[in-house]
Amino acid sequence: MLYIKTDEEVGLLKESNMLVSRTLAEIASMIRPGITTLYLDKIAESFIRDNGATPAFKGYGGFPNTLCTSVNDEVVHGIPSDYILKEGDILSVDCGVILNGWYGDSAYTFPVGEIKEEVKRLLDYTRAALEEGVKEAVAGKRVGDISFAVQAKAESGGYSVVRDLVGHGIGRKLHELPEVANWGKQGTGPKMEKGLVICIEPMINAGKKETLQMRDGWTIKTVDGKPSAHFEYAVAVDKGEAEVLTTFEFIEKVLNKK
Repeated sequence: MLYIKTDEEVGLLKESNMLVSRTLAEIASMIRPGITTLYLDKIAESFIRDNGATPAFKGYGGFPNTLCTSVNDEVVHGIPSDYILKEGDILSVDCGVILNGWYGDSAYTFPVGEIKEEVKRLLDYTRAALEEGVKEAVAGKRVGDISFAVQAKAESGGYSVVRDLVGHGIGRKLHELPEVANWGKQGTGPKMEKGLVICIEPMINAGKKETLQMRDGWTIKTVDGKPSAHFEYAVAVDKGEAEVLTTFEFIEKVLNKK
């Protein structure tokens, strides 16, 4: 069953997701060669707690940390560690919070220093695929319309779409129905109505779409070792145009100053 939120509940979800946006911006200023992913995790946890919220991922299904930090060919669910970021790496950071009983969830893939032009193109296409998906999150359309739009944009750049992981509804739980795949057919899946809140999160690979899970039980990597990018918004379905509850503006303000 799809959980349709009231305007008031959408407002509370926006507060949660804005805190995630601000947390990602907080660590954006720290991301550079020589920093460990565990250091970023500690900064994020302190920031979330200082703002009256709880890290949503820590302890979720046994996950040990506040952030998912996935480097280069790691697609998602990377565990923060003593890995030292290097010039030319890319780092996908996925962050979740619980504020006033409501979840926020967003992800952004950061360049570490200067990155290769072909890797930058992967990031640009993944971000663009997310934006195309958002355009379809409109009352009266179907979830498959989002899936199709994301896939079409990613594949138009010569990239592949990860099949093993999907976006999701969000609310008082981190993962609610419906599942929001990043591939699919137009006109399929549940019909969306105003007040449905979903996370759209393209996971796009430079090479093959297949992935494998590491022995840590969490980290997902590309099967061919080629880089992967991941961007995620929480979005409230509305009539005419979706309301994006997440913003990357805070992050980009920081990145533009670096």
